[in-house]
Amino acid sequence: MRIRSLGVIDDAVVELSPGFTAVTGETGAGKTMVVTSLGLLLGGRADPALVRIGAKNAVVEGRISVPPGGSAVLRAEEAGAELEDGTLLISRTVSAEGRSRAHLGGRSVPVGVLAELADELVAVHGQTDQQGLLKQSRQRQALDRYAGDAVTGPLTKYAEAYRRLRAVAVELDEITTRARERAQEADMLRYGLDEIAGVEPRAGEDVELAAEAERLGHAEALASAATVAHAALAGNPEDPEGIDAATLVAGAQRALEAVRSHDSALASLTDRIGEIGILLGDVAGELAGYADDLDADPLRLAAVEERRAALNALTRKYGQDIAAVLAYAEQGAARLTELDGDDERIDELTAERDALRVELGGLAQALTDARTEAAERFAAAVTAELASLAMPHARVSFEIRQTEDPEGVEVGGRAVAYGPSGVDEVELLLAPHPGAPPRPIAKGASGGELSRVMLAVEVVFAGTDPVPTYLFDEVDAGVGGKAAVEIGRRLAKLAKTAQVVVVTHLPQVAAFADRQLLVEKTNDGSVTRSGVKVLEGEDRVRELSRMLAGQEDSETARAHAEELLATARADG
Repeated sequence: MRIRSLGVIDDAVVELSPGFTAVTGETGAGKTMVVTSLGLLLGGRADPALVRIGAKNAVVEGRISVPPGGSAVLRAEEAGAELEDGTLLISRTVSAEGRSRAHLGGRSVPVGVLAELADELVAVHGQTDQQGLLKQSRQRQALDRYAGDAVTGPLTKYAEAYRRLRAVAVELDEITTRARERAQEADMLRYGLDEIAGVEPRAGEDVELAAEAERLGHAEALASAATVAHAALAGNPEDPEGIDAATLVAGAQRALEAVRSHDSALASLTDRIGEIGILLGDVAGELAGYADDLDADPLRLAAVEERRAALNALTRKYGQDIAAVLAYAEQGAARLTELDGDDERIDELTAERDALRVELGGLAQALTDARTEAAERFAAAVTAELASLAMPHARVSFEIRQTEDPEGVEVGGRAVAYGPSGVDEVELLLAPHPGAPPRPIAKGASGGELSRVMLAVEVVFAGTDPVPTYLFDEVDAGVGGKAAVEIGRRLAKLAKTAQVVVVTHLPQVAAFADRQLLVEKTNDGSVTRSGVKVLEGEDRVRELSRMLAGQEDSETARAHAEELLATARADG
């Protein structure tokens, strides 16, 4: 892994070997940046404050060996990544402005893809994880993770039923709490639909009546104009001497008919004048019929205006024209049917809610049974691990309880509170020595004991849901003496089946490592490429002496360091 411009690290390369690697160094030297770097490679949150002052961005690049045929390989290939000899190249860039970019196998990918790979490849634990284990929700999640399919199956069904129940409850609450508003809406719709039905408008009727009113309102002027136009075209019987258009056109046609045979062009014009005469006759006839049919009926005009007023009353309330009014009536009728069906819908929802509550109670009982069975096995396994961590008399147990709630679901003959993960409140208890009552680990465990409980839990997980790499960031805080030696021994045992990386201040832990890395600053306060080095032989003895006594050259510390290394080698 190469780290550039991250925190105190200017440019450094960290080579993590198989087995157990311990990362040590003075306080503030940048050991935690190693953990942070791996976290970034695995999709962790990008904090621009991590970028080294004066740098534009921080870059972490890593090469990770992935198990062939595993889900991590499949997910990487889905993202378009290319693997080289079973290894995957990952890089993460964080700018000082807060932008973040991720690359996987040479392909740019969303950061979320790295986080998905992390679940399959690395388990990271530090001080924050210990604090998280104090929360009951995290303790329930840990138990569910250990139980595996025995809990996953019923929990999936429970979650589906829970979501449906919440949706039904929300809809039922909306219908019942808004009953008054919905009743008012229904009354308004009924009034409007009755008003529209009373008028019985027809589609396009408003346009037809507007045209008829215009015609009836100007009937006398229209009849007079039609009469004058008819006389101009066909003549006035009362004026035999008058000249009309039909007579003039007929005269023109007769004049041309006499000579049309002498010129085809003139013959064509003669035919066209004949067509004009026919058209004039048709128009004159229609004008005569129009004038005869036009009836200036005041009563009909009054009826039309009255009907138009009724239609206008509708368009003022329900739409800009009759088409919009009819659309409103159709939509309103559908909505009224829906509102009138509320009582029936309430009955349906109430029945579905009750059925879901019964189903949820049964699934919750199945979850409780599965958790109870898994809790016994989980607690026994963690207790056995604690015996290997210098806590031979400690006992771990789980308390699984429910809270009574009259509005809850019925489980075991009681109405209990329920949530998205069931009805169980899960709490991890610790009795550190014989005679001590089991107490919640948040209250009954010291810092050192909590560290060992956390390590024991992780070791148990390693046996049921292993990952290739475990990273522990000072989970040995608050531990010393014989307990520290036992932690080192247990981590070494875990490293026989997985890669283990530990950031530690304890020489008893570091001595058990297969490889020890020292992180040290230069004079200017940065960590350069040469600032992370592998310690071997005399160098490792000096570092362990410093960790023991703060003095690299103390003969007593050196003797103790050599003794620790000899003990670790003997165990190995």
